[in-house]
Amino acid sequence: MLTPFAAALGVLGLLTLVPGPDMAVVTRRALVAGRGDALRTVGGTATGLLVWGVLTVAGLAAVLAASPAAYLVVKLLGAGYLVVVGAQALWQNRRDAPTASTGPGPAVVGSPWRIGLVSNVLNPKIAVFYTGLLPTLAPPGLPAAWAMTLLILLHTTLTLTWLGSYVLLLSKAKHVLEKPRIRRALGRTTGVVLIGFGLAVATASG
Repeated sequence: MLTPFAAALGVLGLLTLVPGPDMAVVTRRALVAGRGDALRTVGGTATGLLVWGVLTVAGLAAVLAASPAAYLVVKLLGAGYLVVVGAQALWQNRRDAPTASTGPGPAVVGSPWRIGLVSNVLNPKIAVFYTGLLPTLAPPGLPAAWAMTLLILLHTTLTLTWLGSYVLLLSKAKHVLEKPRIRRALGRTTGVVLIGFGLAVATASG
């Protein structure tokens, strides 16, 4: 029989592995700016989770999750951000396609850490997840605040490990990804996926 901690680890692990906007943003940075930028983006994403964690423990995330107006504002900001990043990816891919074989790609605008942070902080689904599902996974016998802190740190660690490993796998395939045809295809795909996530976030019910 699974212990509560093992069950929580399994659920958080599965949720971490499911592809989402964070993975698409990290993929974008890895393709156009290389491994270092992508890893810094992962760091920003993890920081975003910690921000949501602090807000959750403080009770502010629950207020957001319970307020349709606040949820809508954050949702639309997050959706707009993803659409803009996706459109930038498509434009950058179109503009730089003829010289894609010359290196890891041109520098992209914006701090990679900040991009990872903003894309995560503007995802209201994290507030809903942390205030709705996470408390059900809390190990019994611990004070609520400590149990939530433990689960949030666990989720952040899993995210860092998974996305960091994903970036390293992409870097191992560098010789394939630098081929102009492959780079253009991945650039277009990543841009479309980011826009798709943005539209999905904008149209999703709270």
